[in-house]
Amino acid sequence: MKFILLTCIVLIGMFFNVRAQEEITVKGVVLDEQNLPLIGVSIAVSNMPGLGTTTVTDGKYSIKMRPFQTLIFSYIGYQKKEVLVKDQRTINVTMKENDDSKLNEVVITATGAVKRIAVTGAITTVDVERLKSNPSTSMADALAGVVPGIQAMQSSGRPGSVSEFWIRSISTFGANNSALVLIDGFERDMNEINVEDVASFSVLKDASATAIYGSRGANGVILITTKRGKDGKVEINTKIEGFYNTATKLPDFADGYTYASLANEAKTTRNLQPLYSGSEMEILRLGLDPDLFPNVDWMDVLLRDGAKSQRSILNLSGGGKTARYFVSGGYQNQQGMYKVDEALGDYNTNTNFKKYTYRLNVDMDITKSTLLKVGVSGSLRQQNDPGVGTAAIWTTLMGYNPIMMPMQYSNGKIPSWTGKDDNLNPWVQGTMTGYNESWTNNIQTTLNLEQKLDFITNGLTFIGRYGYDTNNDNYVKRFKRPELWNAARYRNADGTLVYTRVAEEQKMTQTSGSDGDRRDFFEWDLLYNKDLGNHHFGAITKYTQSSKVFTQNIGTDLKNGIARRNQGIAGRVNYNWNNRYYIDFNFGYTGSENFHKDYRFGFFPAISGAWNIGEEPFLKKLKWVNMFKVRYSYGKAGNDNMGDIRFPYLYTIEQMTGGGYNFGGYDSNNPWNGIRYSSIASPNVTWEIATKQDLGLDYSFFGDKVNGAFDLFSERREGIYMRREYLPGFAGLESDPSANVGIVKVRGFDGNIAVTQKLFNVDLTFRANVTYSKNEIIERDEENTIYEYRLQEGHRINQARGLVSLGLFKDYDDIRNSPQQTFGTVMPGDIKYKDVNGDGKVDGTDVVAIGATTRPNLTYGFGLSARWKGLDINMHFQGVGKSSYFISGSSVFMFSGGDGWGNVLTSLANSNRWILGTNEDPNAEYPRLTYGNNSNNYQRSSFWLRDGSYLRLKTLDIGYQIPKSLVNRVRISNARIFFVGTNLYTFSKFKLWDPELGNPDGKVYPLSRTFSLGLSVGL
Repeated sequence: MKFILLTCIVLIGMFFNVRAQEEITVKGVVLDEQNLPLIGVSIAVSNMPGLGTTTVTDGKYSIKMRPFQTLIFSYIGYQKKEVLVKDQRTINVTMKENDDSKLNEVVITATGAVKRIAVTGAITTVDVERLKSNPSTSMADALAGVVPGIQAMQSSGRPGSVSEFWIRSISTFGANNSALVLIDGFERDMNEINVEDVASFSVLKDASATAIYGSRGANGVILITTKRGKDGKVEINTKIEGFYNTATKLPDFADGYTYASLANEAKTTRNLQPLYSGSEMEILRLGLDPDLFPNVDWMDVLLRDGAKSQRSILNLSGGGKTARYFVSGGYQNQQGMYKVDEALGDYNTNTNFKKYTYRLNVDMDITKSTLLKVGVSGSLRQQNDPGVGTAAIWTTLMGYNPIMMPMQYSNGKIPSWTGKDDNLNPWVQGTMTGYNESWTNNIQTTLNLEQKLDFITNGLTFIGRYGYDTNNDNYVKRFKRPELWNAARYRNADGTLVYTRVAEEQKMTQTSGSDGDRRDFFEWDLLYNKDLGNHHFGAITKYTQSSKVFTQNIGTDLKNGIARRNQGIAGRVNYNWNNRYYIDFNFGYTGSENFHKDYRFGFFPAISGAWNIGEEPFLKKLKWVNMFKVRYSYGKAGNDNMGDIRFPYLYTIEQMTGGGYNFGGYDSNNPWNGIRYSSIASPNVTWEIATKQDLGLDYSFFGDKVNGAFDLFSERREGIYMRREYLPGFAGLESDPSANVGIVKVRGFDGNIAVTQKLFNVDLTFRANVTYSKNEIIERDEENTIYEYRLQEGHRINQARGLVSLGLFKDYDDIRNSPQQTFGTVMPGDIKYKDVNGDGKVDGTDVVAIGATTRPNLTYGFGLSARWKGLDINMHFQGVGKSSYFISGSSVFMFSGGDGWGNVLTSLANSNRWILGTNEDPNAEYPRLTYGNNSNNYQRSSFWLRDGSYLRLKTLDIGYQIPKSLVNRVRISNARIFFVGTNLYTFSKFKLWDPELGNPDGKVYPLSRTFSLGLSVGL
């Protein structure tokens, strides 16, 4: 009986076990918090790789599974949700958007991802979405005024050009002040990456964040990680944009009649005969002789009103539990503003830039504890220019005045000032000199292996990385030139022009060249994290080595073919108690083969701490305080970049020719050839050392509605490498040795704030950021002088220097009663200068520091965002201050060449200038005109110094998210149409050309004002 009973129990158990293994079908709908269906939600069964589905158009799904398993719902931008399935057959799910709490925000640091609450250094995390509206081919153009701690300026708008930027301040006058840029862990060019591929962007600013990079971290570090795939359905995203570019500000020139009138004034005001007679002026006014007295607007002849550009990207991502992938491709085409000769069908003479990018990232779970990451990426950049190049074109556009010559003589001959490339007729330059092409391509390979070592001890992880990059640059210059002529300002008796041929025709020729390099990277990290109650420990040991070798165009010097190598070991130890008190210690022990073996390696330590006051019991009672953290750091970092100088600890010897040594007597000369030191060895040269301090505050209030950070920083940069150019001659040196003799001190602050508020149904966000710095040269090698104000020591890097203008001389009595000005003969209306040293004369010893620096010391930005239902508007202003620069050149110094070269700017022609007998104002805006050189008036002085500060409406982004109820009908997950305008309006005292260029004479391709329309679609 017992046996029968036991058998029945076993059979019943087997029956229910079989029933439990039977598959069931679960159906349902997935909605968002507005009860709208979500298309493309990934639904997977826990611990069952490959078993899953996605929601369809109306948010519905259906999946077969076994009871008592867990369904996992995941969707980008929403919190993951898990549901245990028992006997349910219908499961409807509402998904919530991700919690964007600043406490949970993840920051990418030199040692990996950490929560913002645990960061003790000065690190800024950039919202990548705010960089995507920038129409440029480089992210660098979008950083100024957006990222606190970064200062930047764009000195050219030529397609393909990029901004110069630096972190916090220019802290050295040595060879390099650029930040170290790491993409997926390795040093790479930011301009090569597509912004749509970027997952995170972090700026490391203080020593605690950069010491781990040792001798490469002094100028700050930018960390960029690229997107990777996630398990779930295939996600496809594409964006297509069309741009229309115009110049933000072009120089505006006076017409021919005004030019000639001013030229006559420049002559007669100096007691010379007028350049143009009354009859010639009338011919010019009436336009009766377009050959000898034309009136040409050369800007209008060569430049279009605008240019079109395009940008498109496509990426795919997805995968399963064991493998994920992200694949992307991008294309961008920036067209230039030069007109072309439509008859040239075989090639394009307009300047343009094309960029192609691709990326493949694959993650594979080899085992549950082993992750292999493989990345392959690359770019191709193609540049096109007219045969003479863009620089030559802008030289002539500023140099050709409207009556110099016509675009073409009436008999078909082509006019030109001379036969030099930068003197040719602008139309000839742009359309008849051939074309130049250049290509830059690179391939980057990354291999990461991550191994959890929990079998040794929990929390131990090993990460190994290897990278291999190749870069190649190639160019082909195809140049030609037509036969060129110049007509005299008179005609033959029969009325024909008198020509002089200035250049013979040159058939098209070509030259080419190439450069290239190869890079290898190898790193490994050993990480350990351990939690013991309220005690949280972490440590990392890091080994790095890298090599860069030039592979092309290395010449005969053996040093050029030797790899540039770096090697180092670094580490970090961190501890925090109860997320309240934090302390970190970092170090880098790194070296460079470029230095002598006794000075090859250096130790760079840093320590930092933070106190999260918001976690103290007395503040926890205040519900509106989410985070209130004070942090401080102190440490050292290095800079081993010396530019192109190799092995300064070695001397070089050269063979002398032409009789270098004289073995003769007092009255005889017997020269002999020999050898000499062409470069003295400097064995003690090593890296620059930056000692940095930072006091910072991170805060978040009212449920993260108000959040931001503020930092005070200081730096002392010692050991700045420079040549000793002022050693006395009796030292007997035939070349200047090098040494680490420079010292610079920097102080400043940076910060940002964001305020969010919901007003009725509108989500509003206000953002602002600021970066200010002031550097001072403490020590540098320079010529001794009794006038300390002439030294760079005690002043700022890039400090503007010139004479102090006291206005214009009122009359001859004013000239006689003033100190003698030694630059030439002066007359009333010429610039009067201050005798700074009081020696009774004005000369080069009276040059002093005036104005600010030629690079901005203050950068700021602010903006407002609004979102209502599917409509969003984002507006951002960006500005700079504490910057000044001199203006000069043939268009500023009117008629300075004395030969007809040079244009006249309309604003200067219409300015309150000094005019004999009409406007003898000693405070006039422009001095007495001169036809020819005026050594007195054209000195660098405060008279020609201009304020480089400006505020511009940098970005206006208006978008509309098409309702999901519409796009889901065509199986589209999301779609957004948008308009973006950049550099829309500029507020500035400087009106001649765009103030951001910082250019003295305007001979540069202008910055662009851009209008774009685009569509982004997710499938």
